[in-house]
Amino acid sequence: MSVVPAATRALRLLRFLASRPGPVSASAIANGLGLPRSSVYQLLEAMAEEGFVTHLPEERRWGLGVAAFEIGSAYLRHDGIERLARPLLHQLTETTGATAHLGVLHGADTLYLLKEQPPHAPTLITGVGVRLPAHLTASGRAMLARLPRAQVRALYPDTGAFTDRTGRGPTTPGELRDLLTQERQQGWSIESGQVTEGFLSVAAAASDHNGRPAAAISLTVPVARPVTPGPWPDGCGTPPVNSRADSAAGPSGAGAAAGPSGAGAAAGSAPRPRAGARCAPPSSGCAP
Repeated sequence: MSVVPAATRALRLLRFLASRPGPVSASAIANGLGLPRSSVYQLLEAMAEEGFVTHLPEERRWGLGVAAFEIGSAYLRHDGIERLARPLLHQLTETTGATAHLGVLHGADTLYLLKEQPPHAPTLITGVGVRLPAHLTASGRAMLARLPRAQVRALYPDTGAFTDRTGRGPTTPGELRDLLTQERQQGWSIESGQVTEGFLSVAAAASDHNGRPAAAISLTVPVARPVTPGPWPDGCGTPPVNSRADSAAGPSGAGAAAGPSGAGAAAGSAPRPRAGARCAPPSSGCAP
């Protein structure tokens, strides 16, 4: 038996919430764990203060908080996702001529872990280690679209949670909800001028074995040379970003998309991003 029963109960509570399809009531937690309801409330209040759980008062339910998601994201970063994604980013940059990024969610921000930039490409703000508002970046929204709606509400409860860089992008929970619904259905996200004027990005998320967003891969180009949805020119066949993002999520079940909105499921049907590519002679492949 544990010598720190409170810690054991807190960890069991986290695992219980993680196993549920959505937020649950305190009474359901007490029944599921076999604990007194008073003890459960004490645990929930303490864990909410630290950000590991969040309370949805209108539903009288409790769900996982941002801190719990950050712990999961940190595990993925330590699990070699950067090593797995690096060759994919390199291949995407060579194929499209665009700057490729690997990003993960860090609370309500997109944290960039990798960046592959072609020669003579314009300097971008999105360097390794940079954090940007997730609701403005294509990578961030691709991952937000795969989160449970209750978790998105916890990240963006009101207009005060939204920051603005260029005067573009969602500014209210309702606008973000509508945009994420659209991007969830199409399987990829796109932003133009919301992070930096004159630049456009398209991104797709990769799922873990539970269907949660593990990371996202994005391509960024100047608006004058946009990434446009559509088929590749004849002879320039390249798998869409969706399938490559899922393959970067790792061998331990990561990358298995959950349901029709998953990147893996969308790989065969979602439009293929391309960076204004033209087809060179067959011997030389595609040229940006």
